Amino acid sequence: MDNEKKPLVVLTGPTAAGKTTLSLALAERIGGEIISADSIAVYRHMDIGSAKIRPEETHGIPHHLIDVLEPEEDFHVVLFQQLAKEAMKGIYERGHVPIVVGGTGFYIQALTRDIDFTQAENMEDLRNELEVFARENGAHALHERLRQVDPDSAAAIHENNVKRVIRALEFYEQNNSPISAHNQEQRQAKSPYNLACFVLTAPRPVLYERIDRRVDRMIEAGLVQEVRSLKERGCHKGMVSMQGLGYKEILSYLDGEISLEEAIRILKRDTRHFAKRQLTWFRREEDVIWVDKSVFDYDDERILEWMMQKIKEYQI
Repeated sequence: MDNEKKPLVVLTGPTAAGKTTLSLALAERIGGEIISADSIAVYRHMDIGSAKIRPEETHGIPHHLIDVLEPEEDFHVVLFQQLAKEAMKGIYERGHVPIVVGGTGFYIQALTRDIDFTQAENMEDLRNELEVFARENGAHALHERLRQVDPDSAAAIHENNVKRVIRALEFYEQNNSPISAHNQEQRQAKSPYNLACFVLTAPRPVLYERIDRRVDRMIEAGLVQEVRSLKERGCHKGMVSMQGLGYKEILSYLDGEISLEEAIRILKRDTRHFAKRQLTWFRREEDVIWVDKSVFDYDDERILEWMMQKIKEYQI
């Protein structure tokens, strides 16, 4: 390992794998501070559905990128990268090690590979034109425009995600080349950090059972009331924040579209599907260290000791 590079530890993996508990123990052992790579925990007032760590649970370990935005604000990979790098600067100055914890694979990749998004800056006039086109012709027609110039991005972005479709079209118009090719090129870059990236997982039946139990606990803890409060302040499904798992499903119930029982069923199903997609993403990544909890008989202390040995090998 290149000791001139600054150290960076990542603890990622599918939802409900147990990252939070292990990250605290790891931070205590290596003098770390935690940076959340969660697209919902970044929002204030969204505590239960994001399974956000409570202040009294942090063991005094500093946590960054939690409760920094209001639900009405947009959060995206470029902003995550910017805020995370700012947090890392302070962590290094304090002589500590940043530990990025969360399951949003593209966010982690953007940070660990230092992906360059400068070419993807917005063009306001073009964006306004595309927004008008979407309103007048529909999301499907806008998505079809993207498919014609960048089929790979069109395949990866759902047509209802109008903002991402517009960003991809903006990039193409700016650079006369698809953003999918740019992203692929950036993904090949080596990390500028002395990086140890752990992917925590467990056998699929265990994960799915943990997900179901987590959803039940969220409902018991007051998820419906949390979403109702957000709805009362004007939050709706068109907002980035309310696209999070747990929020859009309960909103459908509160809007009278489905029953609570159906909302819970859909939430459990979609969370299981999300975990499956997360695992697929991580399997495509190079230079990750897989940590199957079943191999360690689900003993966090044994997992921690093994991770510490790996960190020592990586000279972090």
